Amino acid sequence: MNKALVERLSNAERQTHYPNVRPKDAATLLILDRQANGEFKVLMGRRHQRHRFMPGMFVFPGGRVDPADSRVPVIGNYHPDVLQKLAYSLKGPKTDARTRAFAVAAVRETYEEAGVFVGSKADADWQGKGDFAAFSERCVMPDLSPMRLIARAITPPRRPRRFDTRFLAVPADAIADQLAEGTGPSGELEDVHWLTLDAAKNLELPTITLTIIEELQNRLSADRDLAPETPVPFYYWRRKGFIREEV
Repeated sequence: MNKALVERLSNAERQTHYPNVRPKDAATLLILDRQANGEFKVLMGRRHQRHRFMPGMFVFPGGRVDPADSRVPVIGNYHPDVLQKLAYSLKGPKTDARTRAFAVAAVRETYEEAGVFVGSKADADWQGKGDFAAFSERCVMPDLSPMRLIARAITPPRRPRRFDTRFLAVPADAIADQLAEGTGPSGELEDVHWLTLDAAKNLELPTITLTIIEELQNRLSADRDLAPETPVPFYYWRRKGFIREEV
């Protein structure tokens, strides 16, 4: 199964004619809602057709880590095993501030794109800046404690855009509030709704998104509570194809 995932992802990423750029740190959030029958649904949206990058594709909310994300106050800490996995790097461990920024970025992007506030109730006197002003208005602060790492993937060299993405997951009860509009203020995602994992696989998806869904299904078959110590896949390009390493 793992070999098939690697081969499909490698075959989808053969074009290498763009100038090489350094990948930017990014984070994506999979919000998982466990149904009464044990099935899981995940929150996804369709990228607006006006986007030059993956228009019309269904994705999880997420995006690039901003410098300010490392300075946003948070509630709770990552589980030590999750922190260790997030800090792992091919070029040396990340700092605590940088690893904290992964979850903050995923939470911020989820609000911007889906209108969902993920976090825990905070003191009324905290003053968020930028997008986090909307969080402080609702007395909500990002919470690292329920975050679980599902996978990590680095876009291969010589692609139009490159990201080093951490795919994080939280249970649906981590949602503290949401906008009535059913989407976020950025307008980047349309048709935001809950989908079963099988239904999601039938949509128009980036190959990496399909790969992550299948990795998640494989994990849930043996680890339904997403234990923090469970090894997670790390995809990166080497020579002529992807490598799948476990962290």
